[in-house]
Amino acid sequence: MPKGSCLCGAVRFTIDAEITEATACHCSQCRKQTGHFLVDCEVPRKALSVTGDVTWFRSSGKVRRGFCATCGSVLFWDPVIDTDWTAVAMGAIDAPTGARLTRHIYTSQKGDYYRIPEDEEQEAFPPC
Repeated sequence: MPKGSCLCGAVRFTIDAEITEATACHCSQCRKQTGHFLVDCEVPRKALSVTGDVTWFRSSGKVRRGFCATCGSVLFWDPVIDTDWTAVAMGAIDAPTGARLTRHIYTSQKGDYYRIPEDEEQEAFPPC
């Protein structure tokens, strides 16, 4: 069962599901929040068990972002629309994860200081 935590350990979580794929989001909000881009995996909301003090920031009408109230670690990206999943930041999951980066999204907003390999799936999407 995958597990993880924030940098200081105040927030811990387990995922009662297999993680196989990860997505890199290059939108301006993810880049602002993380300082680069966010790589996460979607897990069934009912499979995610969290302990500790998560602070939620509503970054748009469609999503809230969860982070540790103590150390500020980026942990979750959670749609507030009717879905049954939550995205978990791959960097917060303890290795080995068993996941592979399979696609890049919001590539039209990516930073100008890096390149995405041309052979990796990319979706531009409009601004979020």
